[in-house]
Amino acid sequence: MTALIVEDDASVARFLHQAMSEAGYAPTVAEFGADALDLALARRYDVILLDITLPGMDGLEVCRRLRLARISSPILMITARDTLNDKVIGLDSGADDYLVKPFQVAELLARIRALLRRGTGGSAELQVADVTLDPASRTVRRAGSELPLSATEYALLEYLMRNAGRTLTRSMILEHVWQYDFDGNDNVLDVYVSYLRKKLDRDRSSSLIQTVRGVGYRMTEPARVAD
Repeated sequence: MTALIVEDDASVARFLHQAMSEAGYAPTVAEFGADALDLALARRYDVILLDITLPGMDGLEVCRRLRLARISSPILMITARDTLNDKVIGLDSGADDYLVKPFQVAELLARIRALLRRGTGGSAELQVADVTLDPASRTVRRAGSELPLSATEYALLEYLMRNAGRTLTRSMILEHVWQYDFDGNDNVLDVYVSYLRKKLDRDRSSSLIQTVRGVGYRMTEPARVAD
C-alpha cells in the first residue's frame, strides 16, 4: 500500500513517515504543494496525507486540482485548523476526511483504514430513478447529464444510493461519510443534503432524498414515498 505524505514541517514529516512505514505502507514525502501535485498525477497512491498550510500552493488548492484531474485516491487532510467551518472547507475542496493536530498514531491509522474500506465497495453501477452513479469513474448522471459533485457530496450520495429505500439515521450517515465527531454539531449533514438536492433536483417538483423527521434521511423514487 502506497502513501503520499505532503507536509512541510520536517519533524512532522519524519513522524508520519515512520508511523506509516511501521504500519506496512510505502510512504513518499513531498514538502511543497506543487511537487505533491506532480507526484499524485504521475502515479496512483492508495492514500494521500495532505497538510493544508504549505509553501506556495496550499493543501486546499492541491486537493481541488487533484479532484479536477479525477484523481480518486482517498485524501486525509491533516491540519491544526479545527473549527467546523475549516472542516467543511477542507471536505468541500475534495478531501475525504479531516484530522486535527495533535493526534495519536492509532487514530491516524484508524482513519486511513476506514477510508480504504470505504473505497472497496462494489464497482457495479448504482441507479435510483434516473440517477446513475459509476463507482469506477466516480461519475454521477441524472437523465444522462453529468452532475459535478465534490468528494463529500459524492460519498454521501453513494451511501444513500447503496441503501436506497432504507431510512438511514443521522449518526449512521455521519459515521460512514465523515467518520468523526463534529464536536456534537452535525448541522454539516443538513448542509450537504441541501447541496445534493440543489444539484439532483434542479427544475424538478420533488426530491429523491427524503427527510425522515427526527430520524435521518432516505433516498427513493418520489412515487414510492408516502405522504
